[in-house]
Amino acid sequence: MIVLPQSVRIVVLTRSVAFTMDVDGLARLVRDVLLDDPLSGDIFCFFNPRRDRVKLLVWDRNGFWVMCKRLERGRFQLLDRRTSRVELSRDELIMLLEGVDMTSERFHRNFVYDVHISSRGDEDRSARAAR
Repeated sequence: MIVLPQSVRIVVLTRSVAFTMDVDGLARLVRDVLLDDPLSGDIFCFFNPRRDRVKLLVWDRNGFWVMCKRLERGRFQLLDRRTSRVELSRDELIMLLEGVDMTSERFHRNFVYDVHISSRGDEDRSARAAR
C-alpha cells in the first residue's frame, strides 16, 4: 500500500520509455520532457511500450527512489496521449496500479486480481498429502 501526503503531485509521462533507462535517464526525462524538477519530491510515473510495467521515480531528501511493478498478465490503462504529461490524483494512481479502468470503474478484463505463486516443493507436499 502506498501512502502519499496531499501535497505530492503525481505526473505521468504519456509516451512510453525504454525500461533499460536508469535513475539519471528518468530524471533527465523529467527535466527535459516533462519540464519539471526531479528533486521536487513529486512522483513521476513512466510506462514501457507494452504497458505491462510501470516505474515511479521520487526524490527523498538525499536520493532517488525507483519503484517498479511488472504485471504477469494484462496491461495498465492507456492515458490521454494528446499531451506529453498527465497529472493524477492519489486515488487515480492507486486505481491505475490496481488495474481499475477509471472510465468504467471496473477491473480490466485481462488484469489479474489475485495471483498465487507456489514453488515445486508445494506441489510435492500437496501430492503426498493427498495419498
